Amino acid sequence: MVLKIILASSLITSHIASAGEPPTAAQTSTKDLIKLLLAQDLGTRKFPFTDVVHAATGKTVLQLQPQNENHQAILKAIRQAAKETLAELNLPSSPIRKLRRINEASRFFENLILSKINSSPHLECSIPKNSKGNEQLTGYPDMLITHTAPDGTKTHVYLDPKLFEKKSRSSSLRTFYYEPRTHTNKIQHDAVHLLIGISHDGNEGAWQFTGWEICDLSHFNVRLKAEFQASNRDLYREPLIIRSEQE
Repeated sequence: MVLKIILASSLITSHIASAGEPPTAAQTSTKDLIKLLLAQDLGTRKFPFTDVVHAATGKTVLQLQPQNENHQAILKAIRQAAKETLAELNLPSSPIRKLRRINEASRFFENLILSKINSSPHLECSIPKNSKGNEQLTGYPDMLITHTAPDGTKTHVYLDPKLFEKKSRSSSLRTFYYEPRTHTNKIQHDAVHLLIGISHDGNEGAWQFTGWEICDLSHFNVRLKAEFQASNRDLYREPLIIRSEQE
């Protein structure tokens, strides 16, 4: 799986600075920054996800350790929660059967997995707080799992559930993005980063969920998708509008 990541321009600037001398005013001017972006051919380059997170947040993406009892306790809870969640949401009475789009089902998986992990001993599963101290539903990652050992030692794991149609498992289309922002940064701990991909059969309106896979994101190389974008508010205003007719 290739994760395409949309980074803020501040991260790009910090990457430039880390390669040598701090950027001058001329180097960070709009024209020079655009030229720099184009010259880097960022759409074809790959970056370690661990480096991206550390550059953006100062936090370390840890690898899941098979010998670490705390890691294994968290992994066991995730697996059990996933098993129970799939069984529950595959029932004929599942609320997902009433949805128009499969994308709307994500919240049911997130809520169920979160509540089931919370019922495990020594574990707390919550919505991650951003740099302002507020719980934030949107953006990566979706969940923070904290294991507290008897001696008070805390182990943190970020978990991000994703749904995908089984036949599209090898698709190269973007299914994940991470957009670092200073004021809404949700990564506040050195932690293991896991993604659980949940497959379905594509049977619209009567979806059956066929399995799950847990990925350790410390092993990922990711791509940067650089794009210039604007909203309707940016477009439909003076002096851009030269003609208009409204009914």
